[in-house]
Amino acid sequence: MAEVTNAVDQARREILTRFDFKGTGTSISQDEDLIELRSSTEDRLGAALEVLKEKLVRREVPLKALSEGPVLPAARGTVKQSVHVMRGISEEKAKEIVRFVRGLQVKVQLQVQGDQLRITGRKKDDLQAVMRAIRERDFGIPLRFVNLRP
Repeated sequence: MAEVTNAVDQARREILTRFDFKGTGTSISQDEDLIELRSSTEDRLGAALEVLKEKLVRREVPLKALSEGPVLPAARGTVKQSVHVMRGISEEKAKEIVRFVRGLQVKVQLQVQGDQLRITGRKKDDLQAVMRAIRERDFGIPLRFVNLRP
C-alpha cells in the first residue's frame, strides 16, 4: 500500500503541473483502499485515470489489483470515479483456487489464512507444479508467491 500511496502522490503532482489539466478541477484523493478521482469532464477524468495507472505500473503495482467503479455525476456539474485497491485474496477467490489446486491431483495441503492462501507439501516439485498451474490460469487477481521456509 505504500507504493500505491506514492503513486497517488506522484499522479496528483503531475495533474497539478500538466497544462491540459489546468482549470479542469481535476483531483485525486485516497482513503485506505479507495482512490477517488474528480474532474469537470469525463475526458479529463479518463486522462487522470491513465496518469494514475501509469504511475502505478512504474511502481510495480499490478493493475489487476484495481477495481474501477462507474463514472458518476457529482456536485456542480463535475464527475467522479472510485477506484478500489484490492488487498489479499477474497474468500470466493480463495475457494476457487483451492478447488482448482485439488483438481490437479497433487499431494499438497491447502489452508486459507485470512486474506492469504497457504499451500504446503513435502516435495518441492509438487509445489512448483502447483505454482506453475496457478500462474497459467488467470484468476483475475494479482498473485504473489512467498516462500516462508527458513
